[in-house]
Formats: sequence, C-alpha cells, structure tokens
Amino acid sequence: DSPFKVLATEAITGKALEADIYNAIPTEKVDGTCCYVTTYKGQPYLWARMDRKPNKQAEKRFKRFLYSLEDYNKGFFKPLYNSKRRSKVNIGPILVENGWVPVEKNSKQYCWHSSVVNYEAEIALVLKHHADPGLLEISPVPLSEILEQTLELIGTNINANPYGLGSKKQPVHLLVPHGAFEIKNPPTLKQTDIVSWFEGCNEGKVEGIVWHCRDGCLIKLHRHHLGLHWPLAETYLNSQPVVISFNRTKYDCDFEPKSLFHRFSNLDGRRFDRLKDIKFDA
Repeated sequence: DSPFKVLATEAITGKALEADIYNAIPTEKVDGTCCYVTTYKGQPYLWARMDRKPNKQAEKRFKRFLYSLEDYNKGFFKPLYNSKRRSKVNIGPILVENGWVPVEKNSKQYCWHSSVVNYEAEIALVLKHHADPGLLEISPVPLSEILEQTLELIGTNINANPYGLGSKKQPVHLLVPHGAFEIKNPPTLKQTDIVSWFEGCNEGKVEGIVWHCRDGCLIKLHRHHLGLHWPLAETYLNSQPVVISFNRTKYDCDFEPKSLFHRFSNLDGRRFDRLKDIKFDA
C-alpha cells in the first residue's frame, strides 16, 4: 500500500563511499522484525519495535499526513496500555525517541518475541553458524553475551514466514544477530553483477545485503530495490543443515512444557537437513 517505491540506481551514494563500502563486510539481510537487547529492571531484556496503529477515526487523516512529522503525534495512535491493568504506561523518552518497548514475559502483543527469551535463566534462542563450516546451529545464548546488540526475530508468525519455520500448531521463532551471516562470495559493487548474483547463485537467494563498514555505518540493499521478487520458494538460509545444541542440565530452572526452550532441549544433538524440517516430538 506504499505510495512510492524505492529503487537503486547504478551510482554508489556518497555516504557509502565515505563509509568505505569497498572494504566493508557484506552480510545476509535476514527477513524478520528488528529487536534489541539492553538493560531493563536491572537485567538484560529483549526489546521490540513499538507497534502503534492508527485508531479508526484517524485512518484517513493518517494517510493524508503520512509525510508530515509535524502532525505525527496529534492523536493518530492508540495509547499504549499495560496488558494487566489496562492503564497507560509511562514508557519514558527513550521509547518515544527511538521506538523500542521492553518485552515482558507474558506479553500478548509481543508473544512471539517473548517466546525466544527466558528471563529466569537469562537466555535467548539464537540461530547462528556452527563451528563446522556449512552448518547452522540453534542454541541458548546468555542475554549478557548479546547485550547492546540488535537482532532479527524470524519465524512462523513474522513477515509471512519466508523461511517456512514451524507451523500454526507448533510455531517456531528464533533470534538472528545482525551481521551473523557473512557472505562468502559477494558480488562486485556493480548493479549488473549484483543482479546476476541475486538471480544466478544459491548464496544469492537472500532478502538482501547489508554491508557493515569499519566506521559502524550500515549500507542496505534489498532485492526489491533492484525490482527482484521476494520471498522465494527456496532460500539460502533453508539450504543449509542445522543442529540443535541445548544441554538442559546447564540451567537451574524448569522450562515450561509448552515453551520453545523445553521443546528445543528435547532435540539436543538432533540434526536436520533444513530449518523448515525441524519438527518437535509429539
């Protein structure tokens, strides 16, 4: 429904050149929703992008003022409520300015986010590379190890599930640290070469490329920027085998039987040909 389309040109922007994109690290852009781990209530917490939707009376006005920052905060959005007390939450200036909200354990609005963190054990379910080349790994990672990092939440109920994870009956969600999947054989920085890479090789079956520059700048290119289709029937992420590494005896707490932590711990040591092949025992 967007009134405009963003397309890439053949020229590299001045910002990308200043950031030295030619010496940047190209990584896979994973299709999910952005998350952030930072301190809240004295411990590491997962934070989600704030989801605030226009109220019914403001639908038409919101579209008319889509480009107007001046009218952005004049009654277009529903108040943010505490799910337990139904009272307005004082979320402070950080969320207003940066758009993040802490994910509580029993959050209904952010239930898929909360399914990948356990605050009692202070761990998160993370998808990353295994030590063995060409192998992915799903394992619990201490939240303290990913403190002040951004990650992507992927899974059954995120962005129409482009990676085919889980099912409606048994949803599966995972966190992927940004920059986790470095592209081994990237294309040159020519538009024709990039298009050929996206269309002609297995490693190019990704949503996009994010170049991580030495100065911290991130340069992003989506397939849509080149007029290419996404999602794909088969993705590079789903072409790699994955192993579950989850030793439950390391944690001094009982995981709820229906939680992802309990279910993945039951699969400890299991290997699957693809992410979409992961099935929990009945």
